[in-house]
Amino acid sequence: MDFIFVEGLQVEASVGIYEREKRATQMLEINLTFGVPDAAAAHDDINDTINYDVVVERIRAVLAHRHFNLLETLGEFIVDMLFSEFAAPWVRVSIAKMGVLRGVRRVGVFIERGRDEPAPPRPDFQH
Repeated sequence: MDFIFVEGLQVEASVGIYEREKRATQMLEINLTFGVPDAAAAHDDINDTINYDVVVERIRAVLAHRHFNLLETLGEFIVDMLFSEFAAPWVRVSIAKMGVLRGVRRVGVFIERGRDEPAPPRPDFQH
């Protein structure tokens, strides 16, 4: 399986359980890795893969209009979207809020799901 990654996607979003988080958007950093069909490399055709530009714009569109209480719920939404709308066979997403706790650079969630194949070994990376 081949993979596409989108790293460091920054987007304003309404996420959180506190009133201040519901009144104002905050910056999130989203990192995605998703499986794509091997046919993309074989045929050199954008129609045989998942267009990462379309994925990013879809995430931005959702976050412009929807509030999520939990990062976990947002993460599961993104995973489900990649499965159902883009037919990705495997997805890894990390989502972080920046600067929400004193002395902590980022807090967030990491979700990994596969549909038909086991996930590849996790690389040693810091998201």
